[in-house]
Amino acid sequence: MARDRAVLKEAYVGKTHAEIALLEQSGVRFAGNAFSSVTLVKGEPEPDGAVRFSGADGKALRDSLMALGYAPEDWSAFLACDSAGAPLGEDLFLQAIVTLDPATLILCDEMAADLARNVFAAELVELADFEAAMLAPGALVLVRGIRMMNLGGFAGALGDNRAKQTMWRRLKMLPPLGEPY
Repeated sequence: MARDRAVLKEAYVGKTHAEIALLEQSGVRFAGNAFSSVTLVKGEPEPDGAVRFSGADGKALRDSLMALGYAPEDWSAFLACDSAGAPLGEDLFLQAIVTLDPATLILCDEMAADLARNVFAAELVELADFEAAMLAPGALVLVRGIRMMNLGGFAGALGDNRAKQTMWRRLKMLPPLGEPY
């Protein structure tokens, strides 16, 4: 029985690694733990080619997640743009989300939010709340079983105390979810 579980786990890890490798070959740039419950997406790459989500905004986001009760390794991330800075295609964006399969998706800026609006348009248009349907900054949305929020420019908020407080209020709406059973 334990051997069967180990084989199944190894197969699952191998499948995920293969899917991520294919997406990386297509231009998606990942960071973090592919098996985490929360995924961060932003359109602005780090300056000078630094490691993704290693800048001030990435550190602040990871610190915020830990303050909310997420484990330090419980995050994954990808950029909503390719290496040239162009937005990912909608298919690639959706494939990255499906591959990571997060319970919570945090859209850090408008490039990420725009892609999510386009990819999930059919589901968003069905929402009764206009702010949620537009993925307005701070609106908490449940789409295809994924809890989703557009932070509305996290990196730009770091230099302004009032804007940082707004971001913290938004993030506090996304505590870790309990066990699914």
